Amino acid sequence: MHDTEFRLLNDFQRGFPLTPRPYADIAGQLGVTEADVIAALRHLHKTGRVGRVGATVVPGRLGAATLAAMAVPEARIDEVAAFINDYREVNHNYEREHRYNLWFVITAPDQDRVDTVVRDVERRARCGRVLSLPMVEPYYVDVGFDLHAGTGGTPRPARAGPALPAYPVPYVPHAREAALLAALQSGLPLAERPYAELGSRTGMSEEAVIETLQRLLRERVISRLGVIVRHRELGYGANAMAVWDVPNTEVRAAGRRLARHDFVTLCYRRLRHLPDWRYNLYGMIHGTSRETVAAQIGELNTRGGLAGYASEVLFSRRRFKQCAARYVEEVERGRYRPHDRESAADRVSRL
Repeated sequence: MHDTEFRLLNDFQRGFPLTPRPYADIAGQLGVTEADVIAALRHLHKTGRVGRVGATVVPGRLGAATLAAMAVPEARIDEVAAFINDYREVNHNYEREHRYNLWFVITAPDQDRVDTVVRDVERRARCGRVLSLPMVEPYYVDVGFDLHAGTGGTPRPARAGPALPAYPVPYVPHAREAALLAALQSGLPLAERPYAELGSRTGMSEEAVIETLQRLLRERVISRLGVIVRHRELGYGANAMAVWDVPNTEVRAAGRRLARHDFVTLCYRRLRHLPDWRYNLYGMIHGTSRETVAAQIGELNTRGGLAGYASEVLFSRRRFKQCAARYVEEVERGRYRPHDRESAADRVSRL
C-alpha cells in the first residue's frame, strides 16, 4: 500500500471536507492531484479495503434496528446465511463461535419492517426462535481504526468525538433530508463535485446538500462523514463480541467504564431475550490476533470491573455480509414515510 492510500484510509475516516470539491481539498493535503485521490479511492473500493465514502448514523436517531441471532445446524449455515443476505434490510451477517452461531443486523425505516423481517427469517429458516436484541443505550459506537497504532490496552479518560446521548431521541427528517440520506446510504460519489451529484439526484442545490449535511452532523443525526474501511481486509481478522449479564441498576456505569478502553470499538446495552439470552452489555473488539483480543477481554474483566458478572466471548468465524445500513427509503420522489418506533426509554420501562 503506497502512502497516498494509507493516508486516505487512516486520516479521512472522519472530518471529510464539506466543500464543493472535497477530493481536491484532500489532494492538497496529500500533495497529489484530485484525480489521484479519486483513482486511489476507486482502487481501495475495488480491492475491498474501503466499503464506501459516506456517513454513519448515530444509533437510535433514524429508523429502527435490531441485532438478531439464530442457532443454525452447521450443515445448513451457508444455506440460511445466503437467504438472509438477500434481505435489503440486513447489512451485517456473521458466523460466531457459539450455539447461537449466526448473527445479523436488521435496519429499516420503521420498527414494523424490522419485526416483519425477523418473523420471515424465523419462518423460512425453521431453526427455532430468532433472538431479537434491539439496542437500548449506546456507550461507544465508532468502528474507526488508527492504522498507525498497535493494539495496546490503555484506558482513555475520553474518546474522540462527542459523547453519545443516553436514550437517543428519534429524528424524523423532512422530505429533502430523507431523500438526501437515502441517496447517501450507498456512498458519496467518487466524482469531482460529489455533493452536486447528490443534489441532482434529490432535487437540491450543491450548497443545500452541504448545508444539510453540516446541520445533520451538528445535530448528531450523522455521527461521522468519511472513508468507511473494511476491517478484515486491513488485517483485523480476530474479532470478538464479549457479552455480560449486568444488573439494570449497574449497567450504565459498567458500559461507560468499558467504553473508556481504546481497543473497544463498539459498546452498548441491548435488551435481554429471556429465557434464551441473559446478556445485556456488549463490547466489540477488532484485533489482529486472537491472543491479543483474549488478553484485552481479560483486562476488561479486571480493570473494567466486570469480572463478577456472568459473561461469554463470541469470536467471529466468517463474514457473510457487510454493507451500509439502510434506515431511510424514498417511497416516491419527494415523499418520505417516517418511522414509528418505540423509544429506548420506553423499552427500558419494560425491562
